[in-house]
Amino acid sequence: MRHFLTLRDLSKDEILEIIDLALQIKQEWQSQTQPLYLERKTLGMVFEKSSTRTRVSFEAGIYQLGGMGIFLSNKDIQLGRGEPIKDTARVISSMLDMVMMRTSDHARIEEFAQYSSVPVINGLSDDYHPVQLMADYMTMVECGISMPHTSNFYPRTQTTQKPIVAYIGDGNNMAHSWLWLCAKLGFELRIASPKGYEPKTHILNQALQEAKHSGAQILVCDNVQVAVSGANVVTTDTWASMGQEDQKQERQKAFKQYCVDSATMTLANKDAIFLHCLPAYREQEVSEEVLEGTQSKVFLEAQNRLHAQKGIMVWLQRQNA
Repeated sequence: MRHFLTLRDLSKDEILEIIDLALQIKQEWQSQTQPLYLERKTLGMVFEKSSTRTRVSFEAGIYQLGGMGIFLSNKDIQLGRGEPIKDTARVISSMLDMVMMRTSDHARIEEFAQYSSVPVINGLSDDYHPVQLMADYMTMVECGISMPHTSNFYPRTQTTQKPIVAYIGDGNNMAHSWLWLCAKLGFELRIASPKGYEPKTHILNQALQEAKHSGAQILVCDNVQVAVSGANVVTTDTWASMGQEDQKQERQKAFKQYCVDSATMTLANKDAIFLHCLPAYREQEVSEEVLEGTQSKVFLEAQNRLHAQKGIMVWLQRQNA
């Protein structure tokens, strides 16, 4: 059984295959020629954390592919009342064709997948957000910033060398997912985080080991200027994620110098793009001017969640056919 839990579980070719499929599906959707790839299939969507983009994109995505989605919040199912994950997984997977889960502890989704009889997609966990990274890289491709790859659906790349991505901010699930995308595809990633807020050591070390094989270059530092200098992509995330609200004031102090503003963007490549997984808190991790500026691709990136996730679902269905 193939699942989609982290990018660590996929090969470079598989990641690019999904991106290629997502671009194809987007092109078909725009020209109103998209086949019903998942006709009569049912996606269960288990939400233990609130969501805007993840819920709307998966629910709309499965519908556009010819299937239907069932929203299952933690308050509506027995999982929220203490039913063991393995019991919930075995029961609902016997009635569904695929499950998407958005949860806290990554171990919960791993256990769910272990007992599921259908493919499971990680819609977000505390350690990883892989579906977001597929949308991010898809956006990079559409903007001409990507690794060389032969495909009918890839635009001609504008970069003459490997992309340089600067991630500014908390070493959270987004930073971890950027580490694995970089390590698998082989580009350059620079992460700038305040001391004490770096990516988890074991995840960083695993990505560094993979980077030895792919040729990826990974730098983790606390200097925004070093990270952004010459970058093709500048990206960030909220300083306090869901469940960290009690740390908000402490984090605002720690991250005060980590706002991506116009001065920061001037250090990047002149054709660099700005990405953010959203929701964004203006004048905290990003300035209003940058978020609404010409280099910002955040709303293209957000829309690409729909198409990237359709690509993931179709790919998983084919892998497990």
